[in-house]
Amino acid sequence: MNTTFSTDNRQGSPLVSFIITYHNEPADMLHACIESILALSLGDSEREIIIIDDGSDVSPVSLLTDCIDEVIYVRQRNMGLSQARNRGIDMAHGYFIQFVDADDAIIAPPYEQCLDLVRYQQADLVMFCSSDTSETTFIPVSVSPVSGSHFMRESNIRAAACGYLFARRILGSLRFEPNIYHEDEAFTPQLLLRAERVFNTPYKAYYYRARHDSITRSSDQDTISKRLDDTLTVLTQLYRLTDKLSPADRPAMERRIAQLTMDYLYNTIMLTRSAKKLDATIDALRQQGLFPLPDRPYSKKYTWFRRLVGNAIGRRALLASLPLLPRH
Repeated sequence: MNTTFSTDNRQGSPLVSFIITYHNEPADMLHACIESILALSLGDSEREIIIIDDGSDVSPVSLLTDCIDEVIYVRQRNMGLSQARNRGIDMAHGYFIQFVDADDAIIAPPYEQCLDLVRYQQADLVMFCSSDTSETTFIPVSVSPVSGSHFMRESNIRAAACGYLFARRILGSLRFEPNIYHEDEAFTPQLLLRAERVFNTPYKAYYYRARHDSITRSSDQDTISKRLDDTLTVLTQLYRLTDKLSPADRPAMERRIAQLTMDYLYNTIMLTRSAKKLDATIDALRQQGLFPLPDRPYSKKYTWFRRLVGNAIGRRALLASLPLLPRH
C-alpha cells in the first residue's frame, strides 16, 4: 500500500538532509551545488543543507552571502572525507540523507522523481545514476522495490555514496571508515543490506564533475600505493563481516567482495604494470582467503577475468593486453 510521507507524519523534521563536503573546491562550484538543491521542490522546512568545511585553506562563506541563510556551515580541521561525512550524519535531522560533493550538483527533474519515491512509495533507499553534464532528458519509469540483499545478489552495485538517497534510520551505527581511500566501497554494501525497500532507478540525477586533480586520476606513486593498500583493507573488512551475516545476506556480500577483488586486481595491473606487484597482490589476497576468485556466473566479464587471472599464462596475457580492453 502506498502512503504519502506528509508533514504530519514527519513531526517537523526535514524530509532530506543534504550533506555537502567541502575542501578547497572553487567557491563558485559550491555555490552552484547549493543552488541546485534550492531549486528542488522541497520547501524550507523539508530540506536541511549541511556544509562540512574540512579544513579548507580559505573559508568560502564570504562568497556565499546570498544563500548562507539557507545552510548550516561547519568548519573543522582537516580530517578527510570520511570524518566530514560522519560529522554531517551526526548533525542531520532529516528523515533521508543525500551526500553531495561540493563540486557536483543535483539535477532537478530526475531527482524530483527520486523524491516522489520517498514521499509516496515508502522507500528505504533510492538509487540513481550520475551524468557528466547538468543537462539531461529522462522519461519517468515504473520501478518496483526489492530488498538491498536481493539487489546485491543479482546485480553489481555502484559504490559512490552520492548515488543514493536513503533513510537515516537504516544507518544505525554505520559510518565511514576514517583515513582511507575508497571509503564508499566499505560503506555502500553495508548500507544496502540494511534497506528493505530499494528502488533502482535509471535516472541521471547527479551531475558529477570529473576533476584532473582527483585521487583516482593521480599518477603519484604514494597515492597509488595507498589506494591499492586501502582497497585491500576494505576487502578484508567486508570478508570478515560475512561470517556475521544472515544466510540471505551472505551471498549478496560475497558477490560484492568478488567484484571488488576483480577491480582491485585490475587496478593493480593498470596502475603498476608490474608482474611482481601482481604476484604479491595475489599472495596477499590468498592469505586473506580472497583468492582464487570464486567460480560464480556473476557476469561474462567476471568469468573471463577470473579464468585469466587464475593462472600464470593468463596473468601475463592480462599484463600485455589489458590497456586495450574496457574496464568493466
